[in-house]
Amino acid sequence: MDYQPYTPPEFKKEAFNCPFCNAYAKQNWLIQLGAASEVWNSTCHHCWQHAIWYESKMLYPDASIAPLPNPDLPEEIRPDYEEARSIVSKSPRGAAALLRLCIQKLCKHLGEKGKYLNEDIGSLVSKGLPERIQQALDIVRVTGNNAVHPGVMDLKDNPEIAIELFKLVNIYCGGYDFSA
Repeated sequence: MDYQPYTPPEFKKEAFNCPFCNAYAKQNWLIQLGAASEVWNSTCHHCWQHAIWYESKMLYPDASIAPLPNPDLPEEIRPDYEEARSIVSKSPRGAAALLRLCIQKLCKHLGEKGKYLNEDIGSLVSKGLPERIQQALDIVRVTGNNAVHPGVMDLKDNPEIAIELFKLVNIYCGGYDFSA
């Protein structure tokens, strides 16, 4: 199964992956007349379901804006990834920390010790890990670390950074043969 790129729902975006049916589909946008503030509906051209938006944030459904996991993500890591997806809008810092945990578990899944992530990444590099994958892992590692240390990085108001971390985790587990 090929991994398909995910386009998260975004206010007034012409097309994205629907929070109801997950299909990448065109969206129709309508403002609700008579509302005290700007309340918008987006309608999916695939399933015809309506999402409700207020102040450029999706209120309904309460769906994740993060990409679905890569089909190659090991089953034992999926719960952590899905938990990160479920909280990214409310707690980007929490999602970043969980994604760092996913990377650590992926390293262990690939035969590394799983204790010190930096050492595990270094070991994978010595086994032929491509540089772009190493860079992706280092970004998730550093961002995940910084997300939980006070005064280092503030992800509270920036879920976009956390969304990029999901993409990096999906790149990492995208079928690279580490045994070669």
